[in-house]
Parts: sequence; C-alpha cells; structure tokens
Amino acid sequence: MVHPKDLPANVINGLAVALGIGCIQLLAAGLFGAHPAQLVLSGAVCTSLADTPNLAWRTGYRVAAAAALSTLAVLAVAFLRADPVALGIGIGLIGGTAMMTLSWGPRAGAVSFAPVLALVFALAVPAPPEAAWRLGLQVAAWSALGGVAYVGWAMAAARLLQGRYRALGMGQALDAAAGLLRARADLLRATGGDGQGMATMQAWVQGEASLAERLQSARDLVFADLHASTGRGDPAVLLRLIDLRDVLLASRLDLDRVGGDELGRTLLHAVADALSDIAQGLQAAARQRRTGATGPGAMAEPPDLARHLGMIRLPDGDRRARLVPVLQARLREMATQLTRIRHLMAGEGEAAPLDAAQLLPFVGPEGWPWQSVAAQLTLASPVLRHALRFALALVAAYALALVLPWASHPHWLVLSVAVVLRGNLEQTLSRRNARVLGTLLGCGTVVVLSGTRAAPLLPAVFLLAVGTAHASVLNRYWLTALAATVMALLQAHTVSPAGGFAVSERVADTLLGAALAWAFSFVLPAWERRLLPGTVAAVERTLAAYAGHALRHDGEDPVAQRLARRQAYDALAMLGAALQRSSAEPRAVRVPAAEVALLLDHGQRLMAHLSLVRMTLSRSGQAAMGDTALQALSTALESLSASLQPGARSPPPGPVADPEDLSQLPLQAPEVDILPWLLRRLSVLVNDAVAIRRAADTVRAQLEARGSKAQAAAGTSPTPKA
Repeated sequence: MVHPKDLPANVINGLAVALGIGCIQLLAAGLFGAHPAQLVLSGAVCTSLADTPNLAWRTGYRVAAAAALSTLAVLAVAFLRADPVALGIGIGLIGGTAMMTLSWGPRAGAVSFAPVLALVFALAVPAPPEAAWRLGLQVAAWSALGGVAYVGWAMAAARLLQGRYRALGMGQALDAAAGLLRARADLLRATGGDGQGMATMQAWVQGEASLAERLQSARDLVFADLHASTGRGDPAVLLRLIDLRDVLLASRLDLDRVGGDELGRTLLHAVADALSDIAQGLQAAARQRRTGATGPGAMAEPPDLARHLGMIRLPDGDRRARLVPVLQARLREMATQLTRIRHLMAGEGEAAPLDAAQLLPFVGPEGWPWQSVAAQLTLASPVLRHALRFALALVAAYALALVLPWASHPHWLVLSVAVVLRGNLEQTLSRRNARVLGTLLGCGTVVVLSGTRAAPLLPAVFLLAVGTAHASVLNRYWLTALAATVMALLQAHTVSPAGGFAVSERVADTLLGAALAWAFSFVLPAWERRLLPGTVAAVERTLAAYAGHALRHDGEDPVAQRLARRQAYDALAMLGAALQRSSAEPRAVRVPAAEVALLLDHGQRLMAHLSLVRMTLSRSGQAAMGDTALQALSTALESLSASLQPGARSPPPGPVADPEDLSQLPLQAPEVDILPWLLRRLSVLVNDAVAIRRAADTVRAQLEARGSKAQAAAGTSPTPKA
C-alpha cells in the first residue's frame, strides 16, 4: 500500500482538484438545483486546468486568468451561436487567441486550454436559435460563478498544501540529480567507455532535461517563499545541489582519454561505481525530505570513495595514473556537497551565499505583460504560427462536424483536434497516439459501467475522472485521455439520458480529430531549422557571458555569475530540445543532426571546463594567483570572447598540439601544484571554444545550403545565367 507521504505532487494536486470540484458541485446543487449545478461545474472544471502545484499567490494569478478567459469564451459562444457561420469564425478566433497566451511561456500552458474547453462545454448545452444568446448569458453567468468559486478553492488548497508541495519539489530535484548521476554511471559502463551506447547517451540527455526542469520547479517553490523554506534549510540545500550539478557535468572530462583496454575499463567502472554510491546518497536525501525524517541517522552513510578509486593500480609509466588524483578530487567534491546536504537537512546551519533579494531573480516570472504578446506578432514567431494553425484547424473541425452523419455532438470533433494539435510535430504525434489509445480505453470503461447497475456511482466516477485527468496530463497523457473520455460520455449522458452513451460517435470523432490535427501540423509549420540560427547564436552569446564571469578573479558578483550560468544551461537545453523535436519532422526539413549534436557536445564540455576553472579559482583565492595564472586567465578570456562572438570567423584548421593528450598532463597532483593543471585546463577550454565556433559555422553553412536547395526545388532560385 502506498504511504500518503509517497504520493507525488501531481497526484495530491489531482485529489485536491477533484475534492474542490465535488464540493462546488454539491454546494451549487443544494443552492440552485441540478441543472445550474452542471453549468457551475463546467466553469470550475475549466478554471481548474490552471491549478498546478505552486505557491498560493502564483496559483491565484493563473486560475484567475483561466476563469476570466473561460467566461469570455462562453460569452462569445452565446452571442454567435445563432449563426453557424459566425460561430465557426468565432471558434477559430477563440482558439487562436487562446494559443497566443503561450507568448508568456510555459506558465501559460494550462491557462491557454481553459477557454477552448469552455467553448466546448458551452456548445454542449442545447439551445434553440431564437433563445441562444439569452441562454448563453445564463450559461456564462453560472460558469463564471463556478470559476470564481474554484479560484477561492485553489488558493486555499495551495496555501494548505504548499509545505507539502515544497517538500515534494525538493525531493524531485534530489531524485533527478540522483537519476542523472546513475545515467552518467551507466554511460561510463557502456561498451567502449564515455560517449558509447545510444540508449545510455539518450538517458543522459533526458536526465539533464529532467534535472533542469526539477531544479526550476524547486526554485519557484523555495526561493519565492524563503520565510517558509528556511526551517528545513531548503535554500542552502538547493544551492548545494545546483553546485553539485556543475561538478557532475565536469565528471565527463578526460575520461574519453582513458582508453578501452582492461585497465581503462576498470578505471571507468570504478568512477561509475562511485557515482552510483553518490546517487544512492542523494536518493536517500530525497526520501528524507519527502517523509520529513530528521537527524543524520535518517540518511544513508556517505559513500566510501577510497573503496572505488584507491584500489586501482596502474603500471609504472602509465600516463593514465596522473588522471587518478584528478578523478578522485572531482568525486570528493561531489561527496562533499552530498555531506553538506545531509548536514543541512539534519538541522545544521550554514551561512547563505545569497540573501532573499539575490535569490529572487532565479524564480520564474509571473504575471501577464502585454509586451510578451507584442513580441510574437510576426509570422516568423512559432507562437503566432501555431495560433493561426490552431484557429484554422478548429474552424475546419467544426465545419466538418456539421455535415457528418453521426455528429450529434459536433463539439467533440473540435475538442479532439484541440487536444491533439500541439506547437510542434513531435508533440502532436505523441498526443495523437496517446489520445487514440486513451479514448478506446475510456470508451471500453464506459461500456463496462453501462452494463452494470452503477448509476448511483456515476457522479463519484465523474469526480474520480476529473482528478485522474488533472493529475496525469503532463506525464501520462493516455490516462488523461481515458479519464476525459469517461468525463465527456458521462456528462453527455447526464444532459440527455435518453441518448444513452454515444461510444461509437466518440471513437469516430477521436479518430477523425487525430487525423485532422496531424494534417494541420503541416499548415504554417514552424520547423526547428527556422529557429536554429537564433538558438545557436544564443548558445554562443550565453557561453561567452558565462566565461566572462567564470574566468574573473577579482571579486565576481555571485548573482551575476549564477544567472549567467543558468542562462548558458538554458541555451544548451534549448539546443538539445530542438535536436530532439526535429527528429520527428520530415527528413527534408530536419536540422543537421550530426553537426548540432557536435555543437551541443562541445558546449557542454566548455561548461564543464568553466565550472572546473571557477571552482579552482574559488578554492585558491586571489592571493594565491600568481602573475602567470592571471595572465593565462586574461589570455583565455580574450580567446573565448573572440571565438564565441556571433559572426566571428572560424580559425583556419591546422595541426595544433592537443592539450588533452595524456602526455601533456602535469607530473604533480593538483593538490601539490595547481598551476600546471589550471594552465592545461585553460588551454583545453580555448580549444573547445574554437571547436564550438567551427561547429556553429558548420551548422549555419548546412542550413544555408539546405535553404538554397529548397528554394531551387520550389523554383525561387536566382535567375540562371544567360
């Protein structure tokens, strides 16, 4: 049996949503009657889409916006419903306007669908043409009441649950870090060492994306409400975890030079085993934060790194022996961060490197500035292209539904298209498959229910479906589709019991809607290659900015440095996401995958080098920096700035000394003399910056060549010579 403290945040949130909607429905039924209660319920359900695990004030912003947009959508349907042509145009305008809210980024994702669902619910209410607008006003009023009621419920529930959400958010961040450590360990154990094994490499990339998402969620929950977070040491734990991520990224360096012989594999496996032990410690920390256990005894013992690396014996003269102290130092640094996390969670204090005001810039933005929308009002914007595509698809779906022989519920086809059609082809294909599977399972569930004497239980089944759909929308959409199908069929049966359960119509509309959404994915497409030049420029710009902070030694502003680091991570994540999304696009329009992957690899390596240099400077201090080191830092920064400047020319290829050659490793260990290791690291760093410049230029050249070829195929090439 699952312990309540082991329930994830999305499940708790789904239960809270279902409970709130159930209470609102019961209260409305008691005060106003069954039919108004159904309309109030519709408004509450639409508003609840924006209710996700968050702080109370941030929840208030989002659910209030969802309630307002839902009410406006219902009003629009009320005034246009008497004229099918005007209503079809209105459906397109509502859908397109709803998708333009994505100008505000991921925080508007759930909000954007609220008005679409509201118009579908409004269309589901039967209304004679002569009284459509009057009835529509009543529907809008009841819907608005349900939205307002749910806003109050959502804020109260978020305030009550925010401590639990914070604990789970911290636990998810620690778990994601542990998962990334395990992915790196698996990658090192793969045949041939670092860089081999497609499945393990894919797990590593996905682990990086998951950790970045979990860290930002934890920042939003912890840094935005420091007064409530300090009791558990969450801010300091989170900062330590972010620093541990830097060291983990650096753990990949030099390992590709170990080799694939027996001793090389032994060394790689030893590092992998140490990473697995550290991952186990982080997982124990996550469990402790979720369950609320206190004291050092609640956690696993710290990893015994000497057990892994101390027993390795390399032959005399083997150059790889010089790497062992470096690898040990990196693993010790990660273990030190883990130990500090353990102590902080046990109640020990620590001087915070940043105060409350300095942490606020790391919290995700909130609110709805109009400048964000204005910036997307160009046909080059993927947001505007998706909004137009979405509007056209909804209009086509509604027009088709009016002429279909089975369309007693034309809004179902509109809904099927709306939930499947996403901003890019990869997500649309994923949604299409999950929607079809979930609908078939949901229809089967309703068939089973209809064959039993479960009528008294149908209201409870409806509320269970509401909570399930809400809880699984981001991670198991097929389950959301299943629950939504049950909701739709039960709601239609409640409105018109004589019509039975329209299972066959639901299946037909889903299949047709999925096909329509897929077809409209190719209307005004925003292929990744259109945006790739801007993403590449952002990678160069943010890496150069972070280098400017990481290579300074004269009292660097910690906030500026950390912000620059996060922006560089975000830019690399955008590049990786573009590469992944493009893999589902038609082959003729895909980004140059090999070249983009090479650019991403060198960008991550550069981040790792910069992190190592920054940690070296932090440990050594300015007083220990001699003239040689200071001059090398200045020279390296100039070289990086020149290489990473967008538009700079690639240096001509030519034979250069490889600073990563094992023969270039200093003879003495870093703890004996750090200067030779620092100079080598700076040399390697400069080489990676040059590699980034060449990879970026290659990507641009490939895009230009493909663009010219596409223009020639379309007959828009320059006029041929006479």
